[in-house]
Amino acid sequence: MRQTCLPDRQCSIEDKIKHQALTMIYYKQICLFLTVESALAKYKGIHPGLILDRELTKRKLKKGPFARMLSEYPQILNDITKGRRGFTPALSLKVDKALGFEEGTMLLLQTYYEIKREKEKHRADIHPDLSVLRNALFWDTDINKIDWHQQYRAVIERVFQRGNELERNGIINFYGPEKIRSVIGEQDINSNIPIMPHLKIK
Repeated sequence: MRQTCLPDRQCSIEDKIKHQALTMIYYKQICLFLTVESALAKYKGIHPGLILDRELTKRKLKKGPFARMLSEYPQILNDITKGRRGFTPALSLKVDKALGFEEGTMLLLQTYYEIKREKEKHRADIHPDLSVLRNALFWDTDINKIDWHQQYRAVIERVFQRGNELERNGIINFYGPEKIRSVIGEQDINSNIPIMPHLKIK
């Protein structure tokens, strides 16, 4: 931390003591955060409600009485332990205090979980479902190095020329019908839409 004194005057003893105290508090907060983060590393990405459920089971605490002890509705706590609802800052503080955790523990776990979900969403936007695309379809390149957005035209043409129905549908789901039409035209994409069994032409 920088000195709090102005450059054109000397620090008084009182200013120096105040500065040292603030510095000490600052470093203590950093050390506390790093300690908590290190302890929670193995739980990163897991919904905090599932961790709470396990903790309550380990301590032989029933959800209903525990919720009432926190002045919360049992249904809310039940939804959290099922992973259907997240922690709010207020509830996180209540749970931390009740279970003797460091303040901010459950909220930090909630943040890790949300970060993981956001990353998974982002990854889904980067490339199509690779599990439905055969490597042989892109024999002349490394499928993991394809820029699916920059090279969309070549990808769409390749899949619709050489791919099977599952692969074509995977590409349609990723790019959307409009982008597919811009490359291969209306007739080709429409021919790939499966006909309902009761409407199938003999």
